[in-house]
Amino acid sequence: MTEWENLIPRPTSWFLRVRCRSCESEQIIFSHTTHVIRCRTCEEILAEPTGGKAKINGIVIAVLG
Repeated sequence: MTEWENLIPRPTSWFLRVRCRSCESEQIIFSHTTHVIRCRTCEEILAEPTGGKAKINGIVIAVLG
């Protein structure tokens, strides 16, 4: 590990590709969202804010970033 890796902080939040449990459609959401995120197709709740990291109700397919 180099000295720069210790000095530069890494992000703790990510964009996530999430699949809806009901209709199987995919959507990209933020891991620390401050609003309720609903599926664009069936209106199922995919993520709920908790004051920090969001509660993800869908299936996380990939972490982007």
